[in-house]
Amino acid sequence: MKRSLLFSIVFLQCAFLSAQDISTAKPWTYWWWMGSEVTKQDISAQLQFFKKSGLGGVHIIPIYGVKGNESASIRFLSPQWLDVMQFTVKEGQRLGLGVDLTTGTGWPFGGPNVTADLAARNMILKDGQMLVNPTNQKVKRAAPGGEGLVLDPFHSDAMSKYLTRFDSAFSSVLNRPRSMYMDSYEAYGANWTNDFLEKFKEMRGYDLDKQFALLIDSTNNAAAELVRIDYHQTLSELLLERYAKPWTKWSKKHGFLTRYQAHGSPGNLLDLYDAADIPETESFGSSRFPIPGVRVDPDYSIDQFGTPNPLAMKFASSAANFSGKKLVSSETGTWLANHFKVSLSQIKPQVDELFVAGINHIFYHGTTYSPEKEAYPGWLFYASTNFGKTSHFADQFHLLNEYVQRCQTLLQNSKPDNDVLVYFPIQDLWATKAKSSGDVHLLEVHHVDRWLLDLPFGKLAQKLWKEGYAFDYVSDLQLRKLSLDKNGLLNSGSTTYKTLLIPSSTYMSAETLNELKRLADAGGKIIFEEKSPSNATGYGNHQQHQQQFDKTLNALIKKGNVRISANLGKDLTSNGVVRETDLAKNGLSFIRKKIRNGGTMYFITNLGDQFNEGWLRLGTTGTFSKDDPMTGESLLSYRKGKKGNEFFLSLPPGKSVFLQDGADASEFLFTDEPEKYFEISGDWKLKFLNGKPTLPADAKFSKLQSWASLPDSAEYFSGTASYSLRFDVPEDVFRNAKMLDLGDVRETAKVKLNGREIGTAWCIPYQLPLYSEILKQKDNILEIEVTNLSANYMRLRDKLTPDWKKFKDINIVDITYKKFDALKWEPMPSGLLGPIRFIYY
Repeated sequence: MKRSLLFSIVFLQCAFLSAQDISTAKPWTYWWWMGSEVTKQDISAQLQFFKKSGLGGVHIIPIYGVKGNESASIRFLSPQWLDVMQFTVKEGQRLGLGVDLTTGTGWPFGGPNVTADLAARNMILKDGQMLVNPTNQKVKRAAPGGEGLVLDPFHSDAMSKYLTRFDSAFSSVLNRPRSMYMDSYEAYGANWTNDFLEKFKEMRGYDLDKQFALLIDSTNNAAAELVRIDYHQTLSELLLERYAKPWTKWSKKHGFLTRYQAHGSPGNLLDLYDAADIPETESFGSSRFPIPGVRVDPDYSIDQFGTPNPLAMKFASSAANFSGKKLVSSETGTWLANHFKVSLSQIKPQVDELFVAGINHIFYHGTTYSPEKEAYPGWLFYASTNFGKTSHFADQFHLLNEYVQRCQTLLQNSKPDNDVLVYFPIQDLWATKAKSSGDVHLLEVHHVDRWLLDLPFGKLAQKLWKEGYAFDYVSDLQLRKLSLDKNGLLNSGSTTYKTLLIPSSTYMSAETLNELKRLADAGGKIIFEEKSPSNATGYGNHQQHQQQFDKTLNALIKKGNVRISANLGKDLTSNGVVRETDLAKNGLSFIRKKIRNGGTMYFITNLGDQFNEGWLRLGTTGTFSKDDPMTGESLLSYRKGKKGNEFFLSLPPGKSVFLQDGADASEFLFTDEPEKYFEISGDWKLKFLNGKPTLPADAKFSKLQSWASLPDSAEYFSGTASYSLRFDVPEDVFRNAKMLDLGDVRETAKVKLNGREIGTAWCIPYQLPLYSEILKQKDNILEIEVTNLSANYMRLRDKLTPDWKKFKDINIVDITYKKFDALKWEPMPSGLLGPIRFIYY
């Protein structure tokens, strides 16, 4: 590694945080109460585990119960249920843990007080006639006392009537959760309500029932596109005004914050997320990171579920950034791999992806309440990942949580620094014929290719992301809140932006075009990508609207601060937009934030395989310190480059780092030596320490291998084993070793060198720094305790005693949603696979 003059920089951590801030900075977890078959004693025991593991809070979700345990079930919102809920809140307060609660059981909203007239409805057109029928959808995964029909999300007073049940229940509740929660929109087929035709005429100015032929027209008929836009616009507005806002208003009135998963709905996600205190996105499945060594479950179906995408996650963070909301949360780790197969090394890059997408409040998906005396593996939710006491990584769980807490402390106590505000032209999506349930466009987090990536808006967002620009999205409704500050920046009231960017699009409402003209008249900088929209929305009186639209547009594009761009990069630069060129070209993902001293902070993560180390330059100026949230390392090497200061960053694939400017720096010397490797070899001893089903015989070998390939019962063993080795090193390694690289570890490794613990490696890259004079030239003793996955043991458990699969409803399924069966699994590689090397200079 080549080094120049180094500056020693001290990174200043955020201090003086309140107890609530500390709790919020830690990750939280979904906590499923099966059948609400809970006891106070076990609630307390599990909360203590969460506290010990470094969690900051729980989110109670009552769901279906356990077969044969019906007598222990507590009906949702009964006096007994409210008593154990209040005990949980009070016990959480004692332990420093927060508590959130779903406003219902399972998902989506619905239950026993949803009568047929308040339930979701579906409209279809057949032979020119309108047929409206109930969807008859029941609450999914409902708990006892929460069963019933799903709520009509477009009904004028369905939400208020639904919430009366909670008014009564919470009237005498003193110990209340922090926040109410609404899960993702899964009201399948819902596309109508009892007064839809009347509201449509009121909002759009014409009778929809006279234009049904256009609504179902699947051609590129311009009139049909206008009617489809109007239909979706009406659904979107009703969903916001009749569903999201009444729920948030009720929650606020009763002293609750709100967490809201708006995705999956037919509404404009930006407006829906904006209605909540804490917008929440979702990371479902595993991203296809090219990080060497990161595994993807081969049984996971992209065709079925899609993959997580940070551009979809940014809808939640954009809404939060625009409105100045401190917290943005995410359901995290859902179906990351099959049951019993998820490692900490798979979770970390998914969390890092969320961080660069603007998320700063992680909720693991999740943990299941399980009686303390229940035999292994305990009660489990049907969808992995298991973050609970019976997880194979339970003893190492705190390491992930400490990392998340360090990151979220900084991310939550800083403000967005995104230069570009990208308009979301949802009308172009609405103009197309929908293929989703109910013939409406559902903006889900799974198959984002269906509504986001293939649109010009999505292609522009991908371009900005890959080229190193920092940006948020903005909706038609949010544009009305923008003004110009004294510096000529677009100001949302909470956040400023340098440029408003309009993607190449066809449709725009006259109201939105007028907002653009208002901003341009005030001096706001606006860029149209390649072309301006050509068609006004609104089927009613369309010709009149189009004439006024054309007139306004012609006046707008003549302004000097408005451009139709043929060279987007050049135009963004001329508007003062910062591009992080070096980070982008090296495949590094980042988020840029503003900190309290007026300086700039970056979180940078290497989720690819292009970069390992090298000289980089940031788009902003300043002298930056480094904070490695894994090791605490804080030194950066600087040099003068042709275009300004450059710093040397070592960031192998899988690593992340914070950079912060405004710190004092002092000069020190360095050496100019390449990075070298020395592989450790010799006679390894393997001793099994603890685990299931029994401890296999000890083993010796000269070449590292998976213990699952050993004889005896090793292929079924899940637990911890110790590797030990005596070795010597050459003098140059002895004097200059800086890092121990463990190579391929399955799955976590606690390391001692010459009797001194040097750390636990739990994620890629499996490397541990050597900070002190631990290494000797002769007769070193290396001891490594490795813990593997529980999958190998479950192969045997499912063969001998599969009685643990005893849950109601969906019971337990695998990642393909088929009946869970571990018998067909091949043994998972376990232990140290190596090579094990010292890195030295």
